[in-house]
Amino acid sequence: MSTDRALRASRPLPVPRTAVPMGIADPVEQARAELKATLAAIEEKANVPKRVGEAADRSIEDARDFARRNPSAARAVTAAVAVAVGVTVWGIVRLIAR
Repeated sequence: MSTDRALRASRPLPVPRTAVPMGIADPVEQARAELKATLAAIEEKANVPKRVGEAADRSIEDARDFARRNPSAARAVTAAVAVAVGVTVWGIVRLIAR
């Protein structure tokens, strides 16, 4: 345990892409670092497909956790969703067939 703590303490913490490193004395380098951090932040916000994928992954993981904790409720939810989809499709087909 103590060796793990010592290894973690000796490694520097990673700096997020959207952070500006401390201790830059040169104003040009400081401006470049700020621009780089700003562009990274804009990319994080504007990359909608990536954000949707991450949200979908979180939702899938939450659903799996729910199914592990409460399998009977998960089956009931699955059946209810299947019935709702079936009724919706049936209703759409019926409207089109008229």
